[in-house]
Amino acid sequence: MKIFHYPLMALLLGITLLPAASRADENALQVQQVGDGIYALVGKRGPMTDKDLGTNATFGVVVTGQGVVLIDPGASFNGARRIHAAIRTITEQPVKWVINTGGEDHRWLGNGYFRQRGARIVAAAAAVQDQQERANDLLNRLDFLLTEAGAAGTQAVHADETFTGQRELRIGGLTLQLIEVGPAYTPGDTLVWLPEQRVLFAGDVVAVERMPAVGPMSDTAGWIAAFERIGALEPAHIVPGHGHVTDLARARADTRDYLLALRRGIAELIDNGGTLDQVSQVDQSRFGRLIGFEMLKGRNANQVFQELEWE
Repeated sequence: MKIFHYPLMALLLGITLLPAASRADENALQVQQVGDGIYALVGKRGPMTDKDLGTNATFGVVVTGQGVVLIDPGASFNGARRIHAAIRTITEQPVKWVINTGGEDHRWLGNGYFRQRGARIVAAAAAVQDQQERANDLLNRLDFLLTEAGAAGTQAVHADETFTGQRELRIGGLTLQLIEVGPAYTPGDTLVWLPEQRVLFAGDVVAVERMPAVGPMSDTAGWIAAFERIGALEPAHIVPGHGHVTDLARARADTRDYLLALRRGIAELIDNGGTLDQVSQVDQSRFGRLIGFEMLKGRNANQVFQELEWE
């Protein structure tokens, strides 16, 4: 598959790059206009640090006649403030709704900032359960990565409204469908689908340009199956959980195909009597182009080995 440099890919997809942040600053949020009133806020693709304040992911903004819908609030109170500042370069409308697409820190730990400003928070019930079960670990990690000053003000604030399966929101004349596809990367992973615009906010189900991370809460079989749901929607544009706005082919190539290849390699190792300390023998070099490859390849292989042992 031919890989385009992003500015060319943006041109091919009809995505507008807005000058809200300097592209020279990897910790800044880059604003991309996807459609009329629809935006992506693209953070860096590397690991979280005190410089990015937990905005090292991609977030969604939908501007309606009744206020802003924010898809994911970042991993900290201060990171949410930074996201809000980026939103203000787009519109003066207040953030009225926040949708959490999963249980990972950048999908919900910024909730408290927007709750204080009157936003209503929505998430799948399974996502909230995952958040609750991992809250202490995520908050402790945040203190370590962001330092006490960077993590200041961050609390475990959960959704006002939960749902199971599917939920439709009608806000300011726009329809947003919330489609639960977890367990995938996390148990409550949720897609946010704008059917009239054919724009999909995929949360952590899709990562492009960077290596997908497989965690102990992940279900890689369910994660791969989630791509069947995505494909059935036939989205024109996908706003991933990490990386720039993309299309279905690139989403599959950078996330689904990686998971498929890793599962096949680990399954073959197990079938041949291999053990956990031999997972480095599984060849992942095909995906060496992805940011974070060296950091995550071993951890991912270990996790998938343990997962497949119990399937």
